[in-house]
Amino acid sequence: MFDESSHRSRKLTLLSLLAAFAILAAACGGSSESSDGGGSDDSSSESGDSDSGDSGDDGEAMEDDDEEAMEEDGDDGEAMAEGDRSITVALVGNDNIERMGELAAEFFTPETGITVNLTVLDEQTLREVTTRDVGAGGEQFDVVQIGMYETPQFGANGWLVPLNDLAAASDTYDIDDLIPAVRNGLSVDGELYSSPFYAESSFVMYRADLLEEAGLTMPDAPTWEEVAEIARAIDSDEVAGICLRGKPGWGDLGAAFTTVLNTFGGTWWLANDDGSIGEAQVDQPEFAEALNFYVDLLNDAGEDDAANSSFNECKTLYEEGRVAMWYDATVAASLFPEDVVANTAFALAPTQETDASGWLWAWTLAIPVSTSDQDAAWQFIDWATNADYHELIAEQDGWRAVPPGTRQSLYERPEYLEAADAFAQRTLDAMLAAPIDNPGTTPRPGLPGVQYVGVPEFQDVGTRCTELFSAAIAGSISVDDALADCQIIASEVSS
Repeated sequence: MFDESSHRSRKLTLLSLLAAFAILAAACGGSSESSDGGGSDDSSSESGDSDSGDSGDDGEAMEDDDEEAMEEDGDDGEAMAEGDRSITVALVGNDNIERMGELAAEFFTPETGITVNLTVLDEQTLREVTTRDVGAGGEQFDVVQIGMYETPQFGANGWLVPLNDLAAASDTYDIDDLIPAVRNGLSVDGELYSSPFYAESSFVMYRADLLEEAGLTMPDAPTWEEVAEIARAIDSDEVAGICLRGKPGWGDLGAAFTTVLNTFGGTWWLANDDGSIGEAQVDQPEFAEALNFYVDLLNDAGEDDAANSSFNECKTLYEEGRVAMWYDATVAASLFPEDVVANTAFALAPTQETDASGWLWAWTLAIPVSTSDQDAAWQFIDWATNADYHELIAEQDGWRAVPPGTRQSLYERPEYLEAADAFAQRTLDAMLAAPIDNPGTTPRPGLPGVQYVGVPEFQDVGTRCTELFSAAIAGSISVDDALADCQIIASEVSS
């Protein structure tokens, strides 16, 4: 049987790969030094900061059906080119966002006459390309998808169009409807610099039936020791006790691990009095305790091939019933099939030394100051991130499929609360509890953040160190060696 969704995904992956090569070539052309530019090695997702396209086998040599896919997509591009104006939008590849692209062609372009040319990239490439292009004042994109890590840094640097006045002039946007924690995380000195498409925290998802059969009870607000005890008790040859991210990348393994690090009382760096990066702390006992705990838990009760697993891999394993628990982004719950949601329970992100540990993240849309059509870019952002878009998704795909976590009004809709009863309030509670301003036991350098350190240097340091941590999970190096090498890396940017 022909699987249209798989075929479409294969086409998007192929085109995204080709687009990435083209954009990177353009960004690097003419400069032998540009190829050395730092960037995230984050191949997650969404998130998840969690959610990215699956790499699969689509990078292999092009076959006949792939050539047909490109031809078909070319025809689609011609169909979309009917608008009088056009904008180019860089997006991360995940289910929610690719669906938005489909609806833009079906509804936004016919309504406005504005063609939306999508460049769908994996998360790692998206971050590299947008950081390079937006930071250099490039004109490749009118709208870029960035996260809560990038937005305040880009905004403070003057790279993005401020949105407060545009939102105030809109009859549909309603800036005051944004969940305050999300709005604050995307603002600098009260000015909003990107508009959230969906937002999330992190929590524990678990198979209630398996725990009940084993006579185990998950607390509503567990500690990591309690989660680990349950995972080890329920682990078997057929079902792993827990799935955790192990794939290198500051937004993959780095995101999940940093929340563990925070609540164990550790930190990547101390903060100087002026908020700059102080002394590296990777060689401290709290950091070693957190990493040993994480590696040991995966080795004792984690998924197979954990060093190559992130959001997408864990989501697949959980949906297939091959893991009993999963700690990751709250957005996952809105993506589960109905039968999986029906048998899943949720608990707040585990803690150890802190009162809360869940992360706070949003995938957002922003306008680079270099755009050639700010008005068209804002019209698209307004359409894709206002409450009317929620109504459109509900009409097309059902209320449970609405991108979560951005607007207070969504959590006041009886239809949504009923459809997403299993996870809606738990998601909101997790987001409101996320300790973005004080995620650990010591002050952090840079801008607020939970699963990342809000300084530009973390993108490179976090990626390089998680390559070491992933190797320790795989057993290629010892945890002690990984810590020693990471301390050297983190010290390179200490002041």
